[in-house]
Amino acid sequence: MRELLHDAVDALAGIERPGQLQMADAVASAMASREHLVVQAGTGTGKSLAYLVPAFLNPGGGDRPVIVATATLALQAQLVGRDLPALVESIEKRLGRRGSYAILKGRQNYACLHRVRDGVPDEQGTLIERAPTGPLGRQVLELRAWATKQAQTGADGDRDAAPTHQDRAWAQISVSSRECLGAQRCPYGEECFAERARERALAADVIVTNHALLAIDALENIKVLPDYDVVVVDEAHELAARVTSTASAELSPGMVERAARRARAFCEGGEADPLEDAGEELRAALASAPLGRVEALPGDLATAVAVIRDSARAAWSAFPSDKKDADAESGRRQARSYVEQIRDISERIAAMSAYDVVWIAERERGGPELRIAPLSVSGLLRERLLAERTCVLTSATLKLGGDFDAAARSVGLRPVDRIVEPDETTGDAAEKAPGGGRTADEGGTADAGKAGEGKANEGSGEGKDVVEALPWRALDVGSPFDYGRQSILYVGRRLPPPGRGGISDRILDELCALMEAAGGATLGLFSSRRAAEEAAAMVRQRLGFEVLCQGEGQLAELHRRFVAEPATSLFGTLSLWQGLDVPGDTCQLVVIDRIPFPRPDDPLASARQRAVDEAGGNGFMSVAATHAALLLAQGVGRLIRRSTDRGVVAVLDPRLVTARYGGYLRSSLPPMWFTPDREVALGALRRLRSTRES
Repeated sequence: MRELLHDAVDALAGIERPGQLQMADAVASAMASREHLVVQAGTGTGKSLAYLVPAFLNPGGGDRPVIVATATLALQAQLVGRDLPALVESIEKRLGRRGSYAILKGRQNYACLHRVRDGVPDEQGTLIERAPTGPLGRQVLELRAWATKQAQTGADGDRDAAPTHQDRAWAQISVSSRECLGAQRCPYGEECFAERARERALAADVIVTNHALLAIDALENIKVLPDYDVVVVDEAHELAARVTSTASAELSPGMVERAARRARAFCEGGEADPLEDAGEELRAALASAPLGRVEALPGDLATAVAVIRDSARAAWSAFPSDKKDADAESGRRQARSYVEQIRDISERIAAMSAYDVVWIAERERGGPELRIAPLSVSGLLRERLLAERTCVLTSATLKLGGDFDAAARSVGLRPVDRIVEPDETTGDAAEKAPGGGRTADEGGTADAGKAGEGKANEGSGEGKDVVEALPWRALDVGSPFDYGRQSILYVGRRLPPPGRGGISDRILDELCALMEAAGGATLGLFSSRRAAEEAAAMVRQRLGFEVLCQGEGQLAELHRRFVAEPATSLFGTLSLWQGLDVPGDTCQLVVIDRIPFPRPDDPLASARQRAVDEAGGNGFMSVAATHAALLLAQGVGRLIRRSTDRGVVAVLDPRLVTARYGGYLRSSLPPMWFTPDREVALGALRRLRSTRES
């Protein structure tokens, strides 16, 4: 294994690092022993090869593929476009056999040849062969031509390779799994891009997919992946959030009415008419209901949801069962899938399970809607994924508050089941933190089924008195970077604590002073779009610097300009905190305006926090502080991306050093050289600017 790892690193002109070797050994051992492994590997460690090499060798034996699940498209592209091709070549040279890999995405990520060639069903189920008019129509025509060429050349039909387009245009040439006719009934089944991707995956040694598809396969009992025994979850700090998103849903009046209109062409006895009326009833009920969490549906809203549920059931049952030609069947399946979705969501909301959180939110367009999400997904992951397969979970940010407990709990691993090596020392982050106490799992809410693990968990054994142990090990292989020499963490201790009235003048003054010393080259990470926009306007006015602000263009284009123009700065919100890779002189100052706690009015976060409190734990530390620690670690990690990078992270929130929980948050960050001295930070930035401009 080490020889193969050496070959692959050499093929990529990389540097073999001790942490990479240590991680590869641990991953191979976990696969062989069938024990779960949690690995923190800092940026620059080369963690992808450290798990890919054992994945191809598969020390656990068996003919089933190893699944690699990522959170972002950028990492998928790196694996498939760079790491895996080099590793396959190395395997062939050293072992005399050629390893195989495949990438597998959800069906909607592939063009549908039936829609491309025969058109899209309208609301009456009739195929529309003509594309929409205007800019959208031009995009659809371009996508159709691209998909046709993809089929002719035997290419993948993958959305990532398609011409630039809007989501609405892609919807004209793709289908969901519910709408798909199936390879046997579709006239183009033998050419189907999605089916061919699955066939390639069935024959592969390693399959690269995403967290959402992994969740659908494991948690929803929908087989979208081939059978597997081992899964590597990269960017594992995102897993719980991605699974939560996959298991969440919304119900709006417009959704109900669209489903009714589509069903009317097939429900010939008028069974779809009550469903459209129910949509209007929901609109009226939502108009008088306050935004926020709903712990018990008020009378008119409960009635509206029940009517939608019953009407959707009736309409769904009224669809004709006889199969017509493929064209008619396409429209029928699409319409029935819309009604089925409305039925399932309304049934779930009407149940008001203790395992779900329901709230009313304002849509960007279209008024209020109902939303529902699982209170927790840790029990689901434990039962449906961890209990069935060997899991390797890795990321650069898994030690929060100085240990792995919070990250482990979030995915369903219990700290009590951890296998601790004789020379290891561990501690409970919640106990070390001020006011620490039992968390949801320790206090009994997650493992006893009190705080809830989602509707799918009901009757799943989550309430058993005895929970089967799932042994796991944890490993921190460190980082190749010398954070103490390469970076400074400056905290504005003398600044006022952030308030609710937006970004303060004192914070703006501090930001301008820091950026003036740095000469731009700043990544600004803000807690809100409004704060980012106010800060960008002030810097432009006062300093005359070029500042790109999220929302003023496509993020990919803003990123490209930020990288290409060293003096240019980029300001934005949460999508910039994670995954942005900007090495070199382009980013020598990262500014964080405030500790990124969840919003106090966030229904899901507040529900989870209260559930922990009710179980006897510390909800603030288990939910809010853990959330903030993860995002802080991710945001701070944007600064040092290479061994030659130098810079300053400035946190303009004094609570990082003055609040009782500040130590917990700081222990989640890389070991940067720390100072609360403003002049030290400004002096360092001036020296970096001088070196950059000389």
